[in-house]
Amino acid sequence: MARMNFRTMKFAKVYPLYVQKVERKGRTKDELDDVINWLTGFDAAGLQDQLARETDFEAFFAEAPRLNPNRNQITGSICGYHVEDIEDPVEQKVRQLDKIVDELAKGKALEKIKRG
Repeated sequence: MARMNFRTMKFAKVYPLYVQKVERKGRTKDELDDVINWLTGFDAAGLQDQLARETDFEAFFAEAPRLNPNRNQITGSICGYHVEDIEDPVEQKVRQLDKIVDELAKGKALEKIKRG
């Protein structure tokens, strides 16, 4: 099975799906934005700018103000792939984001999602 091309996938198309996922599980958009801020350094205005410009994931992570140095502590399986074993840097960052969104939706405490 061919792997998805995360470089050209639009963050603005995926973000509403993240919001739906966490809200279905009783979490909030603000909590989602908080974990995205932890991972990328985007504040509310920066995140809105990324959404408005419909950047792809490659640009989204390239333009991130500061990628959290603790992001490498995000481990485990997401969509059948071990996050820590993914070699493509863009795909790994997307899967790290997917993993923390899953953790949020599953009710994990924000302090634990933010890893240190």
